[in-house]
Amino acid sequence: MVTIRRASGADADATWEMLRQVAQEGDSFPFEPDMEREPALSGWMSPGHSVWVACLGDEVVGTYLVRANAGGPGSHVANAGYIVRREHRGQGVGTAMVEHSLATARQLGFEAMQFNLVVSTNERAIHVYRKLGFEIVGTLPRAFRHPERGPVDAYVMHRFL
Repeated sequence: MVTIRRASGADADATWEMLRQVAQEGDSFPFEPDMEREPALSGWMSPGHSVWVACLGDEVVGTYLVRANAGGPGSHVANAGYIVRREHRGQGVGTAMVEHSLATARQLGFEAMQFNLVVSTNERAIHVYRKLGFEIVGTLPRAFRHPERGPVDAYVMHRFL
């Protein structure tokens, strides 16, 4: 069973491994494949981000963050990012984190959640997001350079909380 708890400094190594894994895969996040540990961790675990980890037993198998999508007049809309270790994908970890993040965003006072760059080839994530009420509200043509498919579309997805 997946448990989700607030991330702490003790989760830095596991979080870095997940960040590095998705950066090297290059097919879902706009991360440089050779990004360095400290800037990557400080960006993910930045003050102002609500960061959580998903665990199976004592093993950290996923992480997510919730933050404001924009400042000022746009600060009522949340943004989130999710990473699941490759070997644990397809086991409900991502779905559990998205569900948890929606509750977290509500508790933080957000009124909606928006994803700005959902890669069109990331079918598993799109399926989860749609299942949980997100809609595609925009298409960004050829907005992501996929390592195998070349330029592919990306979606803006949104739902009210």
